[in-house]
Amino acid sequence: MNTQCTGSQLTLQGLDKRQIVVRNDAKVNSSDGGLLLIGKLEKRFRIIRRLAKCFTDSRQQYRVKHSLRSLLTQRVFGLVQGYEDLNDHEQLRNDPLLQYACGSENQGAGKSTLNRMELGHEPDEILGDRYTKIQWDNQAIEDLFCQIFLESFQQQPERIILDFDATDIPLHGEQERRFFHGYYDHYCYLPLYVFSGDYLLSARLRPSDIDGCIGTEEILRRLTDKIRAVYPGVQIIFRGDSGFCREGIFSTCEQLKVDYIVGMARNRRLQELIASELAEAENQYHATEKAARIFTRFSYCTRSSWSTDRDVIAKAEHLSKGSNPRFVVTNLHGESQELYEDLYCARGDMENRIKEQKLDLFACRTSTGWMSSNQLRLWFSALAYTFFLLLKRFLPIGNPHRKHQPSTLRLKLLKVSATVRVSSRKVWVSLPESFPYWEIWRQAASAI
Repeated sequence: MNTQCTGSQLTLQGLDKRQIVVRNDAKVNSSDGGLLLIGKLEKRFRIIRRLAKCFTDSRQQYRVKHSLRSLLTQRVFGLVQGYEDLNDHEQLRNDPLLQYACGSENQGAGKSTLNRMELGHEPDEILGDRYTKIQWDNQAIEDLFCQIFLESFQQQPERIILDFDATDIPLHGEQERRFFHGYYDHYCYLPLYVFSGDYLLSARLRPSDIDGCIGTEEILRRLTDKIRAVYPGVQIIFRGDSGFCREGIFSTCEQLKVDYIVGMARNRRLQELIASELAEAENQYHATEKAARIFTRFSYCTRSSWSTDRDVIAKAEHLSKGSNPRFVVTNLHGESQELYEDLYCARGDMENRIKEQKLDLFACRTSTGWMSSNQLRLWFSALAYTFFLLLKRFLPIGNPHRKHQPSTLRLKLLKVSATVRVSSRKVWVSLPESFPYWEIWRQAASAI
């Protein structure tokens, strides 16, 4: 049956004889009730307030309608709530809860104002100083992530594992320093991520015409200094895949007294060294028809690139598809199988965190022309991710929501409609009676 509609009403055929009449006259003026939770997290941890200290605002303040802190709050909270584009803020700026979270009674900033904040750039002949009013300190922003991580411990940890990995961010325009990467088969950037558990410690944007581990030594030195300044006796472990199997990285770890366990690409020499173990694994497989694994450890040195012998753990494995040897380089002591299966293989969870960054927090939205502003967008995405980590800390222990991805938490706890009424003394917020996650929402708000 055809639908009937007017400017404010839509009539649909129901499943029975009754018609469904849809109108847009409900007294609901926000679809983002979760902003209250995120606002409470900001009030407790002061993430945006500390981020604002990493910026220099040289605008003429008597002409400024939106403070730097309110701009940063609006941008990061928008990403948390799922608004990936600056264009989204043309409508989002009218949300009363967003205005309240930004600490302003005025309408939020539009896309042009937010865009000028992100495009902080050195003066040039074409643009002049239009985009130089707001600048930021790259090092200070990177240090903020480490500070948030260190504050997450209630007592000194026994060890901290630093996971390093590179990924691709596809480019679809003429961005500064774009380059075609043969492995990923498209133009892209090649950001370097560092995680420790679920916490993001660094997200550095780089061009893709470089070795994937470039910058690792400098970041590792900085993080090691920051960590040991707070926890002097903690064991630090560097963990990475075969892309980080480099002499410079091993030497840096040894100088800093940092333990490491790093993947190593197979080669003919390595496979010859475990020939007997590979043969034994093949025999076991044919005898049992089940995957067979034999672990061994030996000292190894490359012919020219390494400065000294280092320990290599080898996994001689035989599967239904054939031989599958694997190697890692480490200076850790312990049982070989445990080091490989329990410690090294656990680095794969970091890839899930990177996927959450890219898919749920829009880290791939690096569409400005300048690399510096794309780096800032990557940091905004990383800070939005950090708010989800903080939110999980205040969910009830044992609740499955503590393991959910940001997109699931956003759908269940943050994207809830709300009616907002502002009086001279109070802000009244009404969530739906049918909100299925009210009890969890209430517990999280109380805990924060």
